[in-house]
Amino acid sequence: MSDHSSPSPDPAGSLNPLLSRRKLLYTGAAGAAALYTAGASKAFGAATPSAFDVAAAGTVTFGSNYSDAVPKKAMQNVFNNFTKKSGIAVKVNTVDHNTFQEQINSYLQGKPDDVFTWFAGYRMQFFAQKHLATPIDDVWKVLTPQMPPAMKAASTGLDGHQYFVPIYNYPWAVFYRKSVFKANGYTIPKTWDQFIALAKKMQADGLTPIAFTDKDGWPAMGTFDILNMRINGYQFHVDLMAGKKSWDSAQVKAVFNQWKELLPYYSQGALGLTWQEGAQQLLNKQAGMFLLGSFVGQQFTSAADHADLDFFPYPQINPKWGQDSLDAPIDGFMLSKAPKNLAGAKQLITYLGSAAAANTYLASDPNDTGANKHTSTAHYSVLQKKAAKLIASAKHIAQYMDRDTRPDFASTVMIPSLQSFLNNPNDVDSLVKSIQKQKVAIFGS
Repeated sequence: MSDHSSPSPDPAGSLNPLLSRRKLLYTGAAGAAALYTAGASKAFGAATPSAFDVAAAGTVTFGSNYSDAVPKKAMQNVFNNFTKKSGIAVKVNTVDHNTFQEQINSYLQGKPDDVFTWFAGYRMQFFAQKHLATPIDDVWKVLTPQMPPAMKAASTGLDGHQYFVPIYNYPWAVFYRKSVFKANGYTIPKTWDQFIALAKKMQADGLTPIAFTDKDGWPAMGTFDILNMRINGYQFHVDLMAGKKSWDSAQVKAVFNQWKELLPYYSQGALGLTWQEGAQQLLNKQAGMFLLGSFVGQQFTSAADHADLDFFPYPQINPKWGQDSLDAPIDGFMLSKAPKNLAGAKQLITYLGSAAAANTYLASDPNDTGANKHTSTAHYSVLQKKAAKLIASAKHIAQYMDRDTRPDFASTVMIPSLQSFLNNPNDVDSLVKSIQKQKVAIFGS
């Protein structure tokens, strides 16, 4: 699922890579990893050797944000298999998902676990540049043949080294229950006008048209992302996230003004609701639609309910862009800056990138799609196959606002700004001016 963290704002130049120091860190890590030989070669995947040629033992510690019941169980199954294959125990430190994100900066600067859960793209690069992660190029020598190039690119820091191993990704889309649509004669909207017309019809039928929740701050980011990509296109969106565009521009104002049209169709008290509560509204047939990642399915615990879950890509707004883009975040793992059991940690993170790990995880949490090219699709549900197809067909994939921009900007500026908009949607000009002023202070321009 998505995330937000709250690292302390850095001075304008503090994120520039210090290449000489990076080389020293990398050389040190490579030397310490002498125990991790090329013998890990096929890394527990479909073409895995029967045993490791790596002299590692003991226990690896793992910092986890997999706090919800379904993913927590799925990860434990993965660890159990790893221990069975390697003889290395995994000591798991699970922290509430949002708390983990909020405390990640101090966690990594303190005494972090050997391996920790995190996110691809900018989020990975941010901590790599702060020298709070160990480069794992040797792990990627094993994984490169098993991963799509896009996964490796999303795992690579700005210094060219790899710091991240993905296990799965998942699309953000508009989820609904097939039985509700069938009973009421609803059809899938492909344009904005059709979307609004459907929301009006649902409201007249006594449903909350769109489940919407933002107690945790990050869910509203998904709506901004998709509206911005639909209205202004993918390139404008990623440039905006990178601090290269102005937040007080006409393009951004257009996003917020479009968003205002949706507000009458949202859940009551949205700022006090978690995503799980929004999913329950959909599950209980109180709400007709819900824009969220496919992890929404974690709340559909009965087989019949899960089979009734479906989704459609967000409707077109600007015909120039159609439905060409979506958020499809990549979740995975990193090594902390100085793992106590480096050889064991590298064995674990290599295994976590394998098809075997993805297959084990997805058997218990069938709401995502495996990152490894050899992940078995034989047991994919109809929904997973549809998700994989949607991701494969997208012309552009974003990682999600709080992963595509600076963590401090996402948490200290955008979370309160979006919640301010939801509370008072009628002063867009003041809102975007405030965002732009804070953006300049953080990005430096």
